[in-house]
Amino acid sequence: MNIPAAARAQAQDLLDFIAASPSPWHAVRECERRLQAAGFSRREESERWTLTPGSRHYTVRDGASLIAFSVGAEAAAGLTLIGAHTDSPGLRLKPKPAEVAGGMLRLGVEVYGSPLLATFADRDLALAGRVTVRAGDGFESHLVHCEQPLLRLPNLAIHMNREVNEAGLKFNKQTELPLLLGVAADGANAEARLRQPLADRLGVDPADLLTWELVACDTQKGCFWGVDGEFIAASQLDNLASCHAALTALLAAPPAVSPSSGTRLIALFDHEEVGSESAAGAGGSFVADVVARLAASAGLDAEDQRRMLAQSFFISADMAHAWHPNFPAAYEPGHHVLVNGGPVIKSNANQRYSTTAASAARFMSFCARAGIPCQQYTHRTDLGCGSTIGPIVAARLGLASVDIGSPLWAMHSLRESAGVLDHAYLIAALTEAFTGQGGAAAR
Repeated sequence: MNIPAAARAQAQDLLDFIAASPSPWHAVRECERRLQAAGFSRREESERWTLTPGSRHYTVRDGASLIAFSVGAEAAAGLTLIGAHTDSPGLRLKPKPAEVAGGMLRLGVEVYGSPLLATFADRDLALAGRVTVRAGDGFESHLVHCEQPLLRLPNLAIHMNREVNEAGLKFNKQTELPLLLGVAADGANAEARLRQPLADRLGVDPADLLTWELVACDTQKGCFWGVDGEFIAASQLDNLASCHAALTALLAAPPAVSPSSGTRLIALFDHEEVGSESAAGAGGSFVADVVARLAASAGLDAEDQRRMLAQSFFISADMAHAWHPNFPAAYEPGHHVLVNGGPVIKSNANQRYSTTAASAARFMSFCARAGIPCQQYTHRTDLGCGSTIGPIVAARLGLASVDIGSPLWAMHSLRESAGVLDHAYLIAALTEAFTGQGGAAAR
């Protein structure tokens, strides 16, 4: 398979983006770095906003959710919004995780979302996230990434688990998932052994660490694979690939200053994997608050804001289930989504996805103008279907909406796989949605 150099470069940039984003908080920091380099300025939610046509800004809520936008010259022309999520399923440390068991020091974890737990076994795991540190009479929040392999979940040998290859690898979430950190030293405080590497990384006293939100992350970098290097493998492709594509499309779009241009906006939310019902999640007020401030800054009254939303369009970008040739019975006949076959339009009659016939046709037109293929997917009727931020945001704002995404193998694994061409195709489609200039990016 021929992979154009431009597509390979975009896939490599995605892998670099993921490497800089071992946690949702790191993902937002990396987005900030790229936005600032492109001339976007940060706006705090606690400040008054003055927004002018053509200006480009972003705002962050609770460190792991970000909304960035390019203000259009004509507010009443409506918004083009692209949404994705910064979080991924996995294992997160408990507030007081350290314990000694049989002379070994291990850390208790909670299961975040619905990861494929077996894929965490026998992997070199690190810690990343945010930590609050005592500062005078208050505290400061810092990001931390202990990149060296600190933790491991060793498998039980097959000699003690003879049925594992028939019954599958299973873990009791309370008793069998704690991660091994080291040998318990005589007389040493178990929690102190955890605090020390975190404090060393931050250059602070271990006693000044107050609280943390830490994820167990893979230490293996993303890579290309396949006979022609046509695939990529990495952690958190679901859904950092969509975040990266949305951000890349926004950065590629020039300031929206033509007389008829509306506002372009990306919304990257935390907590999608656990239901989105939080202040920083898609079920909260974040995007509605930003939309209201955009409308107010443009001088729109309540009637005009509703007119603006009626002319707006939301693209919910999340990964899609690629057809797996080893498990053909898991898929709906006629809806076999192929890796490197183009963006996927996801539909569900029970509104687990927000796609309608009209919104699907609209996204198809973006792909056609960009000169790229697209595919359609629906889940097997006898299998439960996942959901996305699409129905949530569409319902909150009353928007026309479509659910789309790139094909993915092993969704929710610690090591997922996708297609190099598909990422270029997705960027091209989203760029077309913003500007009508997406075609060159995929060729």
